[in-house]
Amino acid sequence: MATVTGMDVDAFTQTRRSLHGVAELLLAGPQHAVSGKITLRALPGGFGTTHTPDVRVEGATLVVADRRAPIDGRTAGALAAELGLQPGDLAAVYRDGSGLGMDDVLRVDEAAAARIAEAYSIGDRALRALVPEATPILWPEHFDIGISVDSERVNFGVSPGDSALEVPYMYVGPWEPPPADGFWNQSFGAARELPADVDAVVSFFEEGRSRLRR
Repeated sequence: MATVTGMDVDAFTQTRRSLHGVAELLLAGPQHAVSGKITLRALPGGFGTTHTPDVRVEGATLVVADRRAPIDGRTAGALAAELGLQPGDLAAVYRDGSGLGMDDVLRVDEAAAARIAEAYSIGDRALRALVPEATPILWPEHFDIGISVDSERVNFGVSPGDSALEVPYMYVGPWEPPPADGFWNQSFGAARELPADVDAVVSFFEEGRSRLRR
């Protein structure tokens, strides 16, 4: 089984789930209420909204405009009250998600949060290199960053991990996945543990793209 290098896997999993909840409840939710959009984006050291209101996660800190608060050990409700943020619920937008609510205590490890931010940064750069005209989107439902190439009917992206793969990974997701083989190793397509080298991620995406064109 893959492990998160140099890090306690439980701490990483708790951090990922907590930040997923923050992304839904305190970023995408409030943004959807104001702007009708749930799209998020990778930012240096974390991620943030793409529309009003301006809310960001920097490491293990929630930032609303110029106000900041540590996330670890707090609830989404307490953070919203402290920073003057109106939380939002995305239950009407999609069914799946983090499963966290406003009163759940959030656990965010600094090193794990940095690893997740790094994964988004690597993914954002690789996706822009693969398709320069595309804008990578961090989706709150699955907490992954990706693009869709409609003309090729395929999604490319990077996830910080999930219940199937606990570590950050890159993926190629054809809208009609091919039969499983040495490359296509997931029900949705292909996935590999995320390397630190952006070029290696681009190469993986390009290999998937090439196989789909055959």
